[in-house]
Amino acid sequence: MSSTKPIEPPVIRFEEVVKSFGTQRVLDGLTFEVRRGQCLAIMGPSGTGKSVILRHAVGLMKPDAGRVLVEGQEPSKLKPRELAVLRKKIGFLFQEGALINWLSVRDNVALPLRENTRLSEAEIATKVEEKLDLVRIAKQSFDKMPSQISGGMKKRVGLARALVTEPEIVLYDEPNAGLDPEISASINDLIREVQVRLGTTSIVVEHRVACIKTVADEVLFLEKGRAHLQLPPKEFFSSSDPRLRQFLGPNPD
Repeated sequence: MSSTKPIEPPVIRFEEVVKSFGTQRVLDGLTFEVRRGQCLAIMGPSGTGKSVILRHAVGLMKPDAGRVLVEGQEPSKLKPRELAVLRKKIGFLFQEGALINWLSVRDNVALPLRENTRLSEAEIATKVEEKLDLVRIAKQSFDKMPSQISGGMKKRVGLARALVTEPEIVLYDEPNAGLDPEISASINDLIREVQVRLGTTSIVVEHRVACIKTVADEVLFLEKGRAHLQLPPKEFFSSSDPRLRQFLGPNPD
């Protein structure tokens, strides 16, 4: 008898995905997959559809052609209630953190639980404190408003909110945007720690090399709406591919 384990299907798979906006074709037959527990980073020139990929994965956009599969389901073909169930498995860290200005740090993180679960306020409070502790937000900051905290702290609160429903999939849209190198490094370490401790499956859209080297298991280079190159970080950044070398320049950070 063979003891070979069956190969588990990918958590996220894009199959020949096409997406256009007017006359501009942003995704042009894009195919890639992300395995369970893997972190895939996506790089590419501006306007190549990196954030569009995330919006397809969470069901905010529908492909013009091809298929997007998340946990074996096509978000674009699900009924609203089915899509809501799938989205409970997905955490999304927006580029700007996207905190709600009139809610405190604590209430921003609690929001997904209040909207999508029937937990008691005591249970919500426990989960919120767990996740704020995970992203290293001190208790004295729990009741501050977004206007009272730094950009780096907003990003960490946004991460806590993305994780509070204990998602199996986390999507990161430029987690280093607007942050200085020191704060960026702490966010990158945090993303990797979350990945290892919680076993999440992730896609990170990012252009900073330091972030990708820290968080990614594989890197995909998006070129003209297609997957031009997909390799582990060490091989990716040492690749002699002429288009990648042109994109990275002589001194990638």
